[in-house]
Amino acid sequence: MSSTALWLLLAAVVIAIIFASALYKRSFTPHELALTGVMAALSFAAYLFFRVPFYGGSSFHLGNTFTALAALLMDGVSGGLAGAIGLALADVLAGDPGYAVTTFVLKFIIGAVCGLTAHRLCRLDTADPARRLPYVLRVTASAGSGLLVNVFTDPLLGYFRNVYIFGQDYTAAQALAGIAGGVTLVNSLVSTACAVLLYLAVRPALDRAGLLPKHSAQQRPRGHQTKRA
Repeated sequence: MSSTALWLLLAAVVIAIIFASALYKRSFTPHELALTGVMAALSFAAYLFFRVPFYGGSSFHLGNTFTALAALLMDGVSGGLAGAIGLALADVLAGDPGYAVTTFVLKFIIGAVCGLTAHRLCRLDTADPARRLPYVLRVTASAGSGLLVNVFTDPLLGYFRNVYIFGQDYTAAQALAGIAGGVTLVNSLVSTACAVLLYLAVRPALDRAGLLPKHSAQQRPRGHQTKRA
């Protein structure tokens, strides 16, 4: 596929995801935009400075940590866009828009799944931090959900990218998908642990500063202030 076609494909993917995001969430507050930008920058930096490359384009890195973290702090759209923009930009600056296309999609999926699990299933916004173990388990399940999905989607999309964009042989693409799956699993486990630790550390401070969206900065249930374990 030509370089021009790759850039057009990347542009089409970006436009489609942003349009879908706008349908789900019509507006962003200044705080959300600022925090999304910070998380995108952190994803970018974590990829560049904490990256171990492997054969075939796979690499271990900590960029996904901030995709999950942004989704836990805000929502799936914000987290997905933070990771997609930060990590796709890293691929673009590396001169490889072919990887950037799948990166943008994959990171948005991570953020979307983490956000859905955190705010719809695990209800982190109203969970009681005083109940330490259940709270940590909710945070871990939320962060790990999107990163676990990535263990399957990364090799799958990578296979189709290698075959239909890069023109690789089917056998070689299958072998690289296997490598990518193993690397992504390790990457996801480490990124989950990092995201959980960072969330537990920064969430209270951001709450007190009023820097989180309203749904995430709601007061905890009064019960945990009066009841004693």
